[in-house]
Amino acid sequence: MWSRQNLLFTLCIASSQVISAAGLIRVSGYEGREAKVSCPYEEGYESYEKYLCRNECGDDDVLITTTRGKTDRYSIDDDKNKRVFTATISDLSSTDAGKYWCGVTRTGKDIYTEVKLDVKPDRCCDHFAKVQGYENSSVSINCSYKSEDGNNLKYICRGNQPSTCLQQAVVTSDIKQNGQFSINDDKISSKFTVTITSLTQKDSGMYLCGVHRNTGLDVFSGVELEVKEWCCMKSHTVSGIVGLPVTMECPYSPQHRTNIKFLCRGDHRNDCTVMVTSQHSSDQTDHRFTLQDDAASSSFLVTITELKAGDAGTYWCGSDPQWSVGNYTKIQLSVVFPQQTSTVEQLVTSQVTQTSSRPITDAALPFHPVVFIVPTVLLALTFTLVVLYKYRCCKEQGINKNRTTKTAEADDGMSEDNDYENQEVIVSSKQGTSKQQSTWHRGDEDAGEDQQDSVYQNFTTDDIYCNEVYVKANKR
Repeated sequence: MWSRQNLLFTLCIASSQVISAAGLIRVSGYEGREAKVSCPYEEGYESYEKYLCRNECGDDDVLITTTRGKTDRYSIDDDKNKRVFTATISDLSSTDAGKYWCGVTRTGKDIYTEVKLDVKPDRCCDHFAKVQGYENSSVSINCSYKSEDGNNLKYICRGNQPSTCLQQAVVTSDIKQNGQFSINDDKISSKFTVTITSLTQKDSGMYLCGVHRNTGLDVFSGVELEVKEWCCMKSHTVSGIVGLPVTMECPYSPQHRTNIKFLCRGDHRNDCTVMVTSQHSSDQTDHRFTLQDDAASSSFLVTITELKAGDAGTYWCGSDPQWSVGNYTKIQLSVVFPQQTSTVEQLVTSQVTQTSSRPITDAALPFHPVVFIVPTVLLALTFTLVVLYKYRCCKEQGINKNRTTKTAEADDGMSEDNDYENQEVIVSSKQGTSKQQSTWHRGDEDAGEDQQDSVYQNFTTDDIYCNEVYVKANKR
């Protein structure tokens, strides 16, 4: 058996004599972590010394041997049953990267296997995909991978430390469900999706999508999740009148043109009853709700016909089942009753009562168009009746005047007593008496009697009333 010095001397003279028993071994590790170099050997060498050296395996290049045990950052373990010895390098740094040799000491030429160590920083990644979610809602994280990794284990972990990601994975493609985390692997599209439900502010942070590799380091992609409060949603107030239709407008993202649109009712979006959707359903119970989608304007309209008082409340409309804040609208609907005529009349009476005790000014009478409709109509009607009545009365007065003139000419010199007696005729006529001659002076049968009879014999009650007004006017 050659000494190690002789072996090293021989290697320095002719490096071509270094024999690789199992080809090149590739090992990777992260800075600050450890790397394990597993070196297989053939049967019969179980009791032989094994070692790990670097560069050209000079005296200063031997790092650890099975006969010297652990030294500094290096340790070694020989599994004779599997015929594999494993050298471990801890607290890796970038200077540890390079070429190593697994060696088996034997008589003559030692057996060597070349090792290539790659050391990477324990962080990921150059780019992080931004994902947003909102409290009490859910969010989906899409992770792509290469087609050759289709059958490999997929997982996701929190943080930005690849070296411990697999050990701290919150869910894997083998487990599929872990609390609020679930995973679905679509091998056809080479993408796995992680869904996180019941989001809270604590779920914010960095995540790593990992694909396990049987050799070398696992492959990662970074995601940064931001969970926001429901503080800045779009909100509108809409008012309607009982018995009339009302329309609510709901904008949506242009990317959601093909999505199902919906309107639901409830104090909270997580517990609301769907009233109508863009996809016709037999489950809709209230057919007063109709939805019309306008893809050109990226919005849809919901109309409620024959509005009821009970329709007042909070509504939510949107186009995203994930309830992203930018993809839904909160609507507060208020319902009022139409104004009644009795209410208007009471308001007018109140206004008149309040203003009758003080001067009326423009400032004292606020403008209420609806309030003045009824008084204006009543005033116009009253004015028309008065004009018609005065016109008729004056017409009758003109007839009486002519008749009185004729009487005066026939009975010139009639005394004031005759006027009084004439007034008695008028009173007698109002009482419905048909005995006109009793209204004249006793024994008076001159020609004036015939003329007076001709004047009064055809008077009606209205004629008498108008004539009485005229006679009184003449007395004055």
